Amino acid sequence: MKVLVVGSGGREHAIIKALKKSERVKQLYAAPGNGGIGRDAECVPIKAADIPAMTEFAALNKIDYVVVAPDDPLALGMVDALEAKGIRCFGPNKAAARIESSKIFSKTLMKKYGIPTAAYETFSDPDKASDYVKDSTVFYPLVIKADGLALGKGVIIAENTIEALGAIDTIMREKKFGQSGTSVVIEEFLTGPEVSVLSFTDGKTVKPMLSSMDHKRAFDGNKGPNTGGMGAIAPNPHYTDEIAAVCEKTIFLPTVSAMEKEGCPFKGCLYFGLILTSRGPMVIEYNCRFGDPETQAVLPLLETDLLQIMEAVTDGKLDSVNINWSASHSACVVLASGGYPDSYKTGLEILGLDEDGGVNGAGVYHAGTKYENERFYTTGGRVLNVTACAPSIDTALEAAYNAASKINFEGIHYRKDIGKY
Repeated sequence: MKVLVVGSGGREHAIIKALKKSERVKQLYAAPGNGGIGRDAECVPIKAADIPAMTEFAALNKIDYVVVAPDDPLALGMVDALEAKGIRCFGPNKAAARIESSKIFSKTLMKKYGIPTAAYETFSDPDKASDYVKDSTVFYPLVIKADGLALGKGVIIAENTIEALGAIDTIMREKKFGQSGTSVVIEEFLTGPEVSVLSFTDGKTVKPMLSSMDHKRAFDGNKGPNTGGMGAIAPNPHYTDEIAAVCEKTIFLPTVSAMEKEGCPFKGCLYFGLILTSRGPMVIEYNCRFGDPETQAVLPLLETDLLQIMEAVTDGKLDSVNINWSASHSACVVLASGGYPDSYKTGLEILGLDEDGGVNGAGVYHAGTKYENERFYTTGGRVLNVTACAPSIDTALEAAYNAASKINFEGIHYRKDIGKY
């Protein structure tokens, strides 16, 4: 089969490396891909959200299967466009992708169907939002979220009224996240361990992957601004079999059922961002795709043919597939550019990688790189993901950090406490 993976980050590189293991994959394409992905697939210079160009390429090149990995093209309807041309895909259509592209949609869904989540209010008028956070009956801290997609950064935790008003200004008036901030969700702050659970679903059957623990803050000690993710471990030590059973009954199955009842059944990878509170597990957020960097920690532990699973999702036959996972643990450390997630340099030479973009002792997934004149250079904020698998989480972390220490570029930054929070 000819398979095309849409996207250019570490998540897509992890998906591509997993698909390469399938005996049925004869040719792999990535659009647009990156310097490291180019060692594992043929890169095509089409922007991930360019639906007409992507659809045309897939049709002209007789692509058998397309994996649409990033949120933007899913939210814009790339799956709809490809399926209209008779091209089989992995990923939700535009209507189902609203579960991530609109936080108001997802919160309303949870409220309607009794899926546990934080209490919330929604606002499209910044003045009314400001009045709400100034009300004496409001308890702090509060979580203020841009309604739309914001690269995982459109969430601000406000400790007091001044910070809440500033967040509303940033999101709704200054439009730091563009049109994503036209409306906001303001919700109660929940406490407890956070868990990411990626799940395969064909709209009826749900098969959760191994749990993981993501680290969003830029600096050690969970300090600094929110990022797209600075590292992950799998499985999550807080996520027991007993908690998993509760989540399946109260969150996973009800969510998939709710989407079907709303006339937009979800087929693809449904990401559950959970928090384990004293009141039980609750949903922080949904994503309509594989998480980043959770995917880089989870997929290396998958033992079943990924293409087989994805096709079963597309064909509505997920219940017929047995999915097996390694008993090992994995640790992923994100190597970022100095200054990320704000301003940072690009075009910096990366030292320590071999000619295939790897390093001894761990797997390396490229997120923001290019390959020129037989050298790798940085092109983004998150540059590389270094992942190691081992019988215990401690040995996996040790191997990942040992491998990361062999890589260098000007201003390199990564957290030294992945797995501790």
